[in-house]
Amino acid sequence: MSRHSPIFTLLFAFSTIALVFTLVAYSQISFEAAVRGLKIWWEVVFPSTLPFIVLSEILMGLGVVHFVGVLLEPLMRPLFNVPGTGGFVLAMGFSSGYPVAAKLTTRLRQQGNVTQAEGERLVSFTTTGDPLFVMGAVAIGFFHSEQMGVILALTHYLSAVIMGLIYRFHAPFATVSKPLEKTHLPLPLRALQAMHRARVRDARPFGKLMGDAVQSALNTLFMIGGFIIVFSVLIQLFAAIHLTQIISTFLSIFLVPFGFPPAFSHAIVAGLFEVTLGAQAASVVPDGVSMVWKAAIASAILSWGGLSVHAQVASILSDTDIRVAPYIIARSAHAFVAAVLTFVLWGPLSSSAWLSEKTLPVFLPTSSGMLVFSWWETFWHSSLLVLGLTALLLLTSVLIRRLRPSHTR
Repeated sequence: MSRHSPIFTLLFAFSTIALVFTLVAYSQISFEAAVRGLKIWWEVVFPSTLPFIVLSEILMGLGVVHFVGVLLEPLMRPLFNVPGTGGFVLAMGFSSGYPVAAKLTTRLRQQGNVTQAEGERLVSFTTTGDPLFVMGAVAIGFFHSEQMGVILALTHYLSAVIMGLIYRFHAPFATVSKPLEKTHLPLPLRALQAMHRARVRDARPFGKLMGDAVQSALNTLFMIGGFIIVFSVLIQLFAAIHLTQIISTFLSIFLVPFGFPPAFSHAIVAGLFEVTLGAQAASVVPDGVSMVWKAAIASAILSWGGLSVHAQVASILSDTDIRVAPYIIARSAHAFVAAVLTFVLWGPLSSSAWLSEKTLPVFLPTSSGMLVFSWWETFWHSSLLVLGLTALLLLTSVLIRRLRPSHTR
């Protein structure tokens, strides 16, 4: 059924009207859910995400991203079929979490540094949760286990890299961005040259650049906050009218014949909409269920990201010609690969002597069940991760270039 058909319009109109009546009938629940979503955005998302979006915009205007892009070209192009500037998106996306990668990919597309197909490849595997959320909030806050944090982080990011390798074949006949010019200049000098040219093309004074970066970041974060509040209300309303329970019951009927524990149906439904609620629901499944199943479901939910994140990404990408469908397909495949990797790696990782020493809970459960990090902790750890991951990518790129035959440089 086409989204332009009259039936689709009627369904959308009736659903909206029904939602309005539900909001009126459960006004107190809606208000409390909206306040809860606003609190999460203001205390967690806004202060931890704002600096990275502002800094990334400034780095693009100064040409630093192009400098890094030239250095990472020998790594990113053969592995993921994206230009070297995609390495900056990879480092920021893995370190800062969703939807920072979508924002950076949009900026690269608007500047003409990536093509449509390259943007679709890039956003499909760089949109991940940040390590503090995966290892801190989910593993320690919900599961109370450092070992679970290592397993979730490894399966989450390894499966993201696998998705990048798979998605390099997405749109194989599409146009590609301009490759590096064949010159005899050393790679660092070519990188400096690219940075200078990008800065000259931008031509904005630093004050103007700073103001534009802050304005762009605030617009993006207000949009993210709106989606967080809306989905917080929707989830509570669906629970109030028992819609989530009905979907969970039907889902368990279909999953049980495949050997799937029915206790996870509620976690899957919650994770379909919002990643935090889904991960928390997976952690409180009765103890009779194997721990490896809990880890697999939590890893799949983290990799899926939730419809709330997808709505944010779709809104950000709407400013470009980058399609959302490849991204949604990648999220589904990412969730499947992450769950499979959890089953594959659970035995070796759980029997590791190093991990066995870290299986005791390190934090007592909080009243909310989820750890909340201060702005400085989040900024500090995420900044270190960005620098460390960028350094690792640069080192790998240099090694690959050194190992390649001279006539291919």
